[in-house]
Amino acid sequence: MIPARLHQDCKKLVLLGVLLGVQWETGCTQIHYSVPEELEKGSRVGNIAKDLGLEPWELEERGVRIVSRGRTQLFALNPRSGSLVTAGRIDREELCMGAIKCQLNLEILMEDKVKIYGVVVEVRDINDNAPYFQEGELEIKMSENAATGMRFPLPHAWDPDIGKNSLQSYELSSNTHFSLDVQSGADGNKYPELVLERALDREEKAVHHLVLTASDAGYPVRTGTARIRVVVVDANDNAPAFAQSEYRVSVPENVAVGTELLLVNATDPDEGANAEVMYSFRYVDNKAAQLFKLDCNLGTISTMGELNHEESGFYEMEVQAMDNAGYSARAKVLITVLDVNDNAPEVEVTSLSSSILENSPRGTLIALLNVNDQDSGENGQVICFIQGNLPFKLEKAYGNYYSLVTDTLLDRELVPSYNITVTATDRGSPPLSTETHITLNVADTNDNPPAFSRASYSAYILENNPRGASIVSVTAHDPDYGENARVTYSLAEDSLQGAPLSSYVSINSDTGILYALRSFDYEQFRDLQLQVMAHDSGDPPLSSNVSLSLFVLDQNDNSPEILFPAVPTDGSMGVELAPRSAEPGYLVTKVVAVDRDSGQNAWLSYRLLKASEPGLFAVGLHTGEVRTARALLYSDTLKQSLVVVVQDHGLPPLSATVTLTVAVADSIPDVLADLGSLESPVSPDNSGLTLYLVVAVAAISCVFLAFVIVLLALRLRRWHTSRLLQASGGGLVGVPTSHFVGVDGVRAFLQTYSHEVSLTADSRGSHVIFPQPNYVDTLISQESCEKSEPVLLSGDSVFSKDNHALIQVSAYQTFSPEL
Repeated sequence: MIPARLHQDCKKLVLLGVLLGVQWETGCTQIHYSVPEELEKGSRVGNIAKDLGLEPWELEERGVRIVSRGRTQLFALNPRSGSLVTAGRIDREELCMGAIKCQLNLEILMEDKVKIYGVVVEVRDINDNAPYFQEGELEIKMSENAATGMRFPLPHAWDPDIGKNSLQSYELSSNTHFSLDVQSGADGNKYPELVLERALDREEKAVHHLVLTASDAGYPVRTGTARIRVVVVDANDNAPAFAQSEYRVSVPENVAVGTELLLVNATDPDEGANAEVMYSFRYVDNKAAQLFKLDCNLGTISTMGELNHEESGFYEMEVQAMDNAGYSARAKVLITVLDVNDNAPEVEVTSLSSSILENSPRGTLIALLNVNDQDSGENGQVICFIQGNLPFKLEKAYGNYYSLVTDTLLDRELVPSYNITVTATDRGSPPLSTETHITLNVADTNDNPPAFSRASYSAYILENNPRGASIVSVTAHDPDYGENARVTYSLAEDSLQGAPLSSYVSINSDTGILYALRSFDYEQFRDLQLQVMAHDSGDPPLSSNVSLSLFVLDQNDNSPEILFPAVPTDGSMGVELAPRSAEPGYLVTKVVAVDRDSGQNAWLSYRLLKASEPGLFAVGLHTGEVRTARALLYSDTLKQSLVVVVQDHGLPPLSATVTLTVAVADSIPDVLADLGSLESPVSPDNSGLTLYLVVAVAAISCVFLAFVIVLLALRLRRWHTSRLLQASGGGLVGVPTSHFVGVDGVRAFLQTYSHEVSLTADSRGSHVIFPQPNYVDTLISQESCEKSEPVLLSGDSVFSKDNHALIQVSAYQTFSPEL
């Protein structure tokens, strides 16, 4: 326990230290405390939370910790009380041997502000060590004829305490022959000497036992004793003497073990055995005793261990020379250990951020480094720098601390991580250096939109595709990382033919594969323009788009459509007339067909599939024209039935057929005479109707003949008018019903013509050309005539041949609305 007075003194010193610490923090970010040594573990040193301007609970929250370097951590932080406490036993003599003032330095790091606070703790001495002698027992030999007043050096006591707690006085036990005299050396130490006060008589007393007591002035007073045995010997009246009272030597710390450092020499003017001198250390501390040895005969001092300037740069010891009679002399030896650059700088990473955002501003802290070199002078001066051309720099912070900060903005897409090498080099010769490697990962921010691999995409798909068929895959790459690089795909909203685009196609949001939601029809639309959008998953998300052209390819899925002759819908039958006088190659009619497909699928070819009389007619392969293959004979039957097939060139090819009925006759009477053979099968209920039709046809024929005669007269009169009408494309007038002759329910139109049809590539449009007419008759059933389109007629001339009336008509055609 510390007495009350000393306790009050300690409180005053602590209070003074705290006040000084607060002032120092204000100016130099340092805090001072003062504590006595030998405090128990956990003893309070000072309220560090208060001195830092924090509450106790904020120490842990703000990352306040001790970052001082050292072999043993002497202090710790108490997060509950906010105090700086001792972490173990603090021995002033062990920490600051021989120093008048013992100060311990430590640094405290506040991580949230990355700020260093220096703390100085002064350790006050207490009287915890008693004086002691290196030799507990000492034997002194004295000649019996030693003169009164002769002095004999006694062992020097040591007390590691300082001030009044250190060695203060010596005391010799009471006796009749000796007294004690204490000398003060130039170094401030007290050296006891034994003074002979009364002549010795060996025969009276050969041995004298004395006790030397060393005392300090501490509280309580502590003492140490040494027993002295004085042996009275025969006369030897001269003591050894050193050549010099003090020996000095300087040696580099890297000197080899066993190297001889210096030679001490003492001489004795006596002769013989009385002149022989033995050397020994009179005083040497424990550390020096492990490093140096003294040759007792030669007086050489050499090393027996490795020297280290960083552990101790100076050693002081006393050497004693003694002859056989016990006379002795002493000398002081001072050895200075010179520093050499044998320690490389040490770099400790106190605080480190393993990753940093790529958009962090310039000057962002990455790491806090503590650089130290145990050498001294220029050997301990350190320069730090960063190897390579990296976007970082070092800034000097508090004391030996350096801050590693960014020098420019970083870009993870260019460099995702850095291996930073910090080199610390001292100024010694040769210089030593240390490299510290720091790995820094650059964290990603969403600063790059997705980018498609192509500027635009084109895809092709056959029509009639199955639903859900994959069409094309688009790919967008985002150079960012993680969620910022995860790309999702979508289609821009649009419509096609009044329906939303999403009803035609869809896209997989993860893979970018485009799927068809319905079966496409080339005949409905041939291409589809899309906008594909790619979004990343960053915050905020970034996007880009690309155009995609989807082309529908044609398949042969449409059969040819017969436009002419049109298939009657009322049950009637169309009949084509061919004169018996027709020459081979005579154009009877022409089959006109189209195919809604395109390309090769729409290329049509015509062939005769079936004929009632083979070899009589031929069909043009590409034109569809039905012509006579040979001259018609009177033996040929009036009614000829032809089946024409129209086929495209697709794979597989598709086809359509049409049945043609051709009446072979030179004149109308021939047709009427044999018309019974052309009758369509009718029911008995229609027999009366057939009779009326025959009568009507005969009447119409007569009216028509009269009309032709009148027309011929008018023609001669208006010759120039007819030329004018022909130049303007031919006047088309409606053909009255009198132009038809009905026989047995069949009407015969007495004039027809040849025609040519040219089709476009997709067979959708057609172009009809009307050349000079051929002379052939065509018979059409009553029902078909009544429901057909209006008949166009222009007449050029009327003439008679072979006593049969033939009428030339330049144009007649019945087309479906598609033409």
